Amino acid sequence: MTAPVVLALVAHPDDVEFLCAGTLIRLVREHGWTAHLATMTAGDCGSAEHGPDEIATIRKREARAAADRLGAAYHCVGALDLRVYLTDELVERVVRLMATVRPSVVLTHSPDDYHMDHELTSRVVRAASFAAPIRNFLHGRWENLQPLDQIPHLYYCDPAEGKDLFGNPILPTFRIDISKEIEEKANMLACHRSQRDWLLKHHGMDDYLNALRDWSAKQGQAAGVAYAEGFRQHLGHSYPQNNILAEVLGGICSGTQVS
Repeated sequence: MTAPVVLALVAHPDDVEFLCAGTLIRLVREHGWTAHLATMTAGDCGSAEHGPDEIATIRKREARAAADRLGAAYHCVGALDLRVYLTDELVERVVRLMATVRPSVVLTHSPDDYHMDHELTSRVVRAASFAAPIRNFLHGRWENLQPLDQIPHLYYCDPAEGKDLFGNPILPTFRIDISKEIEEKANMLACHRSQRDWLLKHHGMDDYLNALRDWSAKQGQAAGVAYAEGFRQHLGHSYPQNNILAEVLGGICSGTQVS
């Protein structure tokens, strides 16, 4: 029997590690799932020292190192940093990626977030998830690929600091306990060495790994565990309605187990 496949598709290298790496670790190591980590961009604006091509090469190498720790593949869709838009070309690239890796579960950014690349990535992934099973979407151009059998389960990770651009809280509908995975989650983030200096200069943000732990601990406290990651499931018409993440990993809602 083929192992289920989870695709985490986010905007930049290191977003997966902050948002959902603990959940991916559990799916892979506890349940034998196959994981694919993907970024819409290579983070080519994310440096005050290196030019765009140089930092893109560095960041893709760091992303592969983090994925290697999980035994996962890494993919870069190829959009430019700070230039992610909902375009035909970008949706088609993501549809082709989905047709290649064939996910049953997709994780991406919150539709509301502090960063436009995050918000537009969320919308591109939503559009591609719906289009990927539709044969006519790439009519005559599937080449050696096949449409997905059905729309995958789609989940939105927490936005940065759990708030929208106005500072209003965006609460997850359930959380996944990652208490045992927090050290490996931090180890995966530590692979992104180039970003510590960049965030310190641009965001005034130091203690890169501590920020990860602090947010995971805050979500853990809300779930009654040490560390957690929060999610919301896309439940619109025609999308899968069962919460497969909660079923497999034991999702927690306000301290109560959900399935």
